[in-house]
This record gives sequence, structure tokens and C-alpha cells, in this order.
Amino acid sequence: MKKLFVVIAVATMGLLYSCGGGNSQKDQEGKASVDEFSEIAKQIKNGHNTRNLLDYTGTYTGKMPTASGEGMLVSITLSDSAYVKNTEYVNKKNSKLEEKGKYIWNAADNTITLDGIKDAPNQYLVGENTLTQLDMEGNKITGEMADLYILRK
Repeated sequence: MKKLFVVIAVATMGLLYSCGGGNSQKDQEGKASVDEFSEIAKQIKNGHNTRNLLDYTGTYTGKMPTASGEGMLVSITLSDSAYVKNTEYVNKKNSKLEEKGKYIWNAADNTITLDGIKDAPNQYLVGENTLTQLDMEGNKITGEMADLYILRK
């Protein structure tokens, strides 16, 4: 009987130890899984943006409104890090202007700024086959004429 009692006591202690130790190990494994998932989620969150999801390079064109006159024809060609912007006022002779330079992405990688352009809007929201001109403060233009500020590929 004494042997049976010792065997039961040892088995119970082993069982209790394995349950307690197992939970601790499972907790550690669960924590590791959560930590690993969080790290993967950060990488995915940081990796999915306009800059690396869209084929944004190419030429975008459109006719944009002006304060006076019939508007201006605008063409922006983007390569990997450089731009060429051509503008021409409609029905105005000798109004062609070509500007070249580099562009930079904002922190969210969804808007570019044409470096070197100071006295005119120089920020564009990059979309699926579109560049949307932003106002001088970098805000999206709203209202009835908002669609007139979109250049298309």
C-alpha cells in the first residue's frame, strides 16, 4: 500500500509539474507567436503603399483650369526619381514651359513633391493611372472643379 501511495504521489506530482510547466511553455509560445505576428503585421503595413503597389512611372496629361484664359495643358513624365513637367497655356503664344528635376515621396508614400517648383502647386497625389494636383498647402482640391485637377496616364 505504501508503494502504491508513493507511485500515486509521484504520478500526481509529475502530472502537476507537466501541466504547470506546459502552461508556462504554452504561454511563452503564445507570446512568441503574438510578437512574431505583430512584427509581420508591421512589415506588411509598412510595405503596402502607393509607391510600391502601383506602376506610377509614365506620362500623365490633362487640361487644368487657370485664373484667366482657357486653361493650360499639362504633361508630367515620371521616371524612377526624376520628372519632366511641360505646361502650355491654351491659345497663348510662346507660353510653353518645360521644368525638370527630381521628385520626393511623402512619409506615407502616396504623394510626390516636384522639387524645384516654388511659385506653383508642386504636390501630386499618386493614384491608379492618375496624378491629382494638390493645393499650395498640400490639400486635395474639392468642389465642382476638383476633377479638372487630375492628370491621367
